[in-house]
Amino acid sequence: MTFYPTERLALFIDGANLYSAAKALGFDIDYRKLLDEFKKRGLLVRAYYYTAIAENDDYSPIRPLVDWLDYNGFTLVTKPAREYTDSQGRKRWRGDMDIEIAVDMLQMADTVDHLVLFSGDGDFRALVEAVQRKGRRVTVVSTMKSQPPMTSDDLRRQADNFVDLNDLGNIIGRPQRAPQQRYTSGDQRTPAEREAEDEY
Repeated sequence: MTFYPTERLALFIDGANLYSAAKALGFDIDYRKLLDEFKKRGLLVRAYYYTAIAENDDYSPIRPLVDWLDYNGFTLVTKPAREYTDSQGRKRWRGDMDIEIAVDMLQMADTVDHLVLFSGDGDFRALVEAVQRKGRRVTVVSTMKSQPPMTSDDLRRQADNFVDLNDLGNIIGRPQRAPQQRYTSGDQRTPAEREAEDEY
């Protein structure tokens, strides 16, 4: 990674995208280590974390993570998730945060030198190009080492730097616990709820 100690940094973490990439690589993100690592690399101005939350449930499984991040130096950007039923009849949630990420990155490009995007979504290629036209550097953090790769080739090529999340695993990660150790046969949560609770 090419960072300069006098650079003003901002992090933009697409929560669902980062979680999926880390899971595909076999580790969980330790968000305290992530924050500490980027504080060492420059002058960290802001660390945004984006996620959709199922608002109409009495208990949202991602709520403990959101609360922890909010109290530990992250700027939370959330919105209600929309419920839908997939082709197999399972209840799923959808909550795209692309617009929120794009607006925040364009605004922060006026005050920081280096923006770090934790997402492999190819839809962000034009956003990265727009930020670069403002004279800012952009690093994309995702992975090409999962099967299938979790980052768009266009996005990777557009970025000033690409950091494979796999290379950060020993710095900001912790090993995933084996599912059989976490859950009992009486656990009534869906797999998606289990994954969300394990995210931090």
